[in-house]
Formats: sequence, structure tokens, C-alpha cells
Amino acid sequence: MAKTRQKSWQARFSQSAHALTESFVESLSFDHRLWPYDMAGSVAHAEMLAEVGLISKADAKAIRKGLEAIEVDIRAGRFRWDPSQEDIHMAIEAALTKRIGEPGQRLHTARSRNDQVALDLRLYTRDAIDLDVLPLLVDLQRALVASAERYQAAVMPSYTHLQRAQPITAGAYLLAYVEQFERDRERFADARRRMNFCPLGSGALAGTTLPIDRQAVARKLGFDGVCRNSIDATSDRDFITEFLAAAAMCAGHLSRLAEDWILYASQEFAFVSIADAFCTGSSMMPQKKNPDVLELVRGKVGRVYAALTGMLTLTKGLPQAYNRDLQEDKVFLFSAHDTLSACLRIMAEVVRHTAFNVDRLCEATCRGFLDATVLAEYLVGKGVPFRLAHQYVGRLVAGAEKQNRELADLPLDEFRVVCDRIGPDVYGYLGSANVVKRYRSEGSAGPASVARQIRFWKKRTAG
Repeated sequence: MAKTRQKSWQARFSQSAHALTESFVESLSFDHRLWPYDMAGSVAHAEMLAEVGLISKADAKAIRKGLEAIEVDIRAGRFRWDPSQEDIHMAIEAALTKRIGEPGQRLHTARSRNDQVALDLRLYTRDAIDLDVLPLLVDLQRALVASAERYQAAVMPSYTHLQRAQPITAGAYLLAYVEQFERDRERFADARRRMNFCPLGSGALAGTTLPIDRQAVARKLGFDGVCRNSIDATSDRDFITEFLAAAAMCAGHLSRLAEDWILYASQEFAFVSIADAFCTGSSMMPQKKNPDVLELVRGKVGRVYAALTGMLTLTKGLPQAYNRDLQEDKVFLFSAHDTLSACLRIMAEVVRHTAFNVDRLCEATCRGFLDATVLAEYLVGKGVPFRLAHQYVGRLVAGAEKQNRELADLPLDEFRVVCDRIGPDVYGYLGSANVVKRYRSEGSAGPASVARQIRFWKKRTAG
């Protein structure tokens, strides 16, 4: 028969937990990374209990010292996690009680593992945003801004439907991603604002009859206040889902950037050169230089999407309030956090070590009628209605294409056959270099606008 162990919560049970049950319900193998937050919450809780007279000040002091000693051992790698404890909360409490005796048994006064884990997860997710994701996003933005400044005047093709569209500067292209990552920063910051309320003191779900001070605990832990409803506080995981949703959108932006540069690094495009340190070779083909880092960024996004889908599925049909299903929330949170952090970190380094091939970019703008739109706008400036100008330019493009020429190669008389308002000054508008210099609208893709945007982003990402 399988061996069993008695748990701290089994006093009302006539049988010990089966070994299979123990292995199936344990979470210590993955939730042990919550230990800093479990300890912080316990210290704040113990101090509050002493302040309201539910435990002695001596007990609170012993609890703090005991937890500090455990922290030292964990950080030094000396702490042995007791496999008989099913989660981080029981593991820490058991270790504390073993060290300091009876005061450790008083720590769980007016507290449940339900509100304890809800607290730990809010603290973890808040730190994930403050100390990891937001700084990494800013670092990536800085790398993109630095590259944009380096190539702010380099002319390149832009694409819609993956067909050449209009000439832009490489700086403008890079700053487009800075904008996307800025929205990611805002989403994470917004999610943080909603999560920054303390659930501790909600108990299992109904609160407690003991005279605790929830606001004091919230202040000690840096929260903006307490969760208003104890039932919701213990079962709410919206803050994790919001984090994962923001992470999924951010990962999608990383994937788009990776996809662009995978294409741009190919011989067919040859727009960028990625440093060898961020590429790999082939075990069979000696000539290969593969952008595997970018391909893995693109691939790992699937993990973040999977975490969001998993979390939505986990919580979609749970009856009020806490259910053990929520033990699985950590798997999704940790996986997405780790994956996103790794992708942000390496993408910033890839950006810093990628060069744009300026001559090749310029060459690519010489074909494909990228100046067709500016020719239509030139005609608008001559009083031609835009829809009519659009038709004129379309006819000119069709004729030039048959001759295997670009618009700038056409003689003036061929222009004037289509529209007699075209004059010799038209050649100052044609050609990609002329086009980008003429962009005038705010936020446009020309060098003057890009210079202004760079100044803005340098200030925005400073510090």
C-alpha cells in the first residue's frame, strides 16, 4: 500500500491523504518562487497582529527574525524545501515553527491560504511589471531609438500587403515599433493600477471576527488600499489575466519585429545585417547564417498566447469563490512572464547589433513607383481633384511599366500628354529621396519629422 502523511488540515479526516493525492495536489515544485512575497506578507501580517493585540510584540519579533534567518538560508542555497509540504505557504510556516516554536503557530491567526496566495500573486505580478517588464520595454525602446537616430535619413521602401508602397526613412520605420512598445508600457502600467489593492484579511472568503487592521497591512506592503469585497478578493485573478493579455500583445509586437527582420536579413531583401553573435549555422550547409534568435522569438510568442488562453479557460466557469483550480494560475503566469522577459531582453541586444544596409535600401527604392503618390499630390497642388489626379498617375505608371522605366525617367512631353498641368518642376518631386524630404504632415516618415520624434523619445525614455 502507498505511504501516506498527515497534513496540518487533516484533523477532521479519518484517513490520511493517499500518496497519489499528495503528488497530484502539491504545488511547491513550482510555487516556491513566491517565497519572497510570502515572507513579506507574513512579516506585515505579524506586525499588524501585534499592533492590534492579537499576538505579543515578542511573538512578532520572533516571527520576523525567524523569517529573516530563513531568507538568508534560501539566498545562500542552504535551505532544504520539505517535500512533505504541499505548497510554499505551508513550507515556510512549517520551517518557521520548527525554528521558533509556538510563535510560528500564531502567524496564521486571521489568515487563510486563500487570501495569502492572492496576496503573494499580486505582489509577484506587481514586481514583474515594475522590476522586469517595464524596464526591459524601456531598454528595447532606447535601442530602437538609437538605431532610428543612426538611420534617420536612410531612405527605404515601405510595404502594404507586402508590396512596395511609399518611400520612408529607416528611422521612421524603427520608431513605429517604439510606438507599439509604448502602448505595451501603458497597458502594463494600467493593469498594475488595478491590481494594487491588498486582499489579505479576507480570510478564506468571508473575512474574520478578529479585530484586524487591513489598511495597516496594505500600507506596509505598498498597496493603494484594500480589496473591498472579501469574497471577490480571494478568488479574483483578473490581474493575472490582464497581465497575460498585456504580455500577449507585447509578444505579438516582438513577433512582428522578428518577422520583419527575418525577411530583411534574407538575400532576397538584404536590408539588414544581424551580428553573428545572434545567428546560428547549419550542421550540413556551411554557408548558412540563420536568424534563429528571431525565429525563436517569433515561436516563443506561442507560449505567451497559450498562457493567456489557458488562464481564460481556467477561470471561465468557476463558481464563487475560491476553487483549487486556481492553483494552476501560477503555471500560466510564470511561463508567460519568463518567456516575455527573455524575448524582450534578447530583442534589445539584437537591435543594438543589427546594421541597416543603407546602399541596398536606397537601391530598393529606385524601382516600384514609390513616388506615384507624391505625383498625385503634386497634381493636387496644381488644382487637379485628387480622384482625377489618381487616375492620371495610374495611367502614367501603366505606361512607364510597359517601357520598363520609372516615373522620373519619363520625358516631360509624355507627362503632359496625360495632364498638361505637369511642368518641369515635377522632377523635383520624383525619386524617393525627393519624396521623403517633402513629407510635411505631423508624424510623417521624412527625416525632419523623424528628428522631432527622436527628440521626443529620447526625453520619454530617459532616466
